[in-house]
Amino acid sequence: MPAARVAPGKRATRKPDRACRDFGALEQRRMRAAEMFRRGESQADVATALGVSRTAAWNWYWAWREDGKRALSATGRVGRRPRLSDQQIEQIGVVLLKGARSSGFPTDVWTLSRVAQAIESLSGISYSESGVWRILRQRMSWSRQSPVRRLVARDD
Repeated sequence: MPAARVAPGKRATRKPDRACRDFGALEQRRMRAAEMFRRGESQADVATALGVSRTAAWNWYWAWREDGKRALSATGRVGRRPRLSDQQIEQIGVVLLKGARSSGFPTDVWTLSRVAQAIESLSGISYSESGVWRILRQRMSWSRQSPVRRLVARDD
């Protein structure tokens, strides 16, 4: 992959790809560190062997010393919890599949603002159009659909 162009005097930065983090592998690495600490290896040796910073190894060591391997085990979910539960997402999907007219709109076309109104009426939580799009795309795995345009007077 070619290197990105960076303005003179600026550093190239790369945002970590959060979707690709393997939390199981990260926990296994911490468990290897705990085993190394148990054998009496130094924090510097652990950092070198596992390819982590000395600060990370130092933090792991003190957590391990205080609470054993349990302190280095995975903590579960990472990040903020979603405002809508999985059950609410399912309810929204059912409403959307019934069509916009069944929700009181004059046509059967769902727009992002209409979906936002439907979500707010179901859950009491308001979302912007970009937030609605994120829910449809990421949590519901829906895609954008364009209506089929047909000529009124066409000759088949």
